[in-house]
Amino acid sequence: MAKIGTYIQESADELFNKVSWPTWAELQNSAVVVMVASVIFAVIIFIMDRSFSELMTFVYGLFD
Repeated sequence: MAKIGTYIQESADELFNKVSWPTWAELQNSAVVVMVASVIFAVIIFIMDRSFSELMTFVYGLFD
């Protein structure tokens, strides 16, 4: 049981004294980057999906 207490104590010490937490401005910048990247990926996937759908419709139309 003493090992668990030591582990929790050392973990808390590391979180409070050794971890460098980002500032609010850094968090906002990171969030904007993630949102922009997500939108770009979503648009790329949409275009690929739409293109493949149109291609398959064309191919199936050849055999109709």
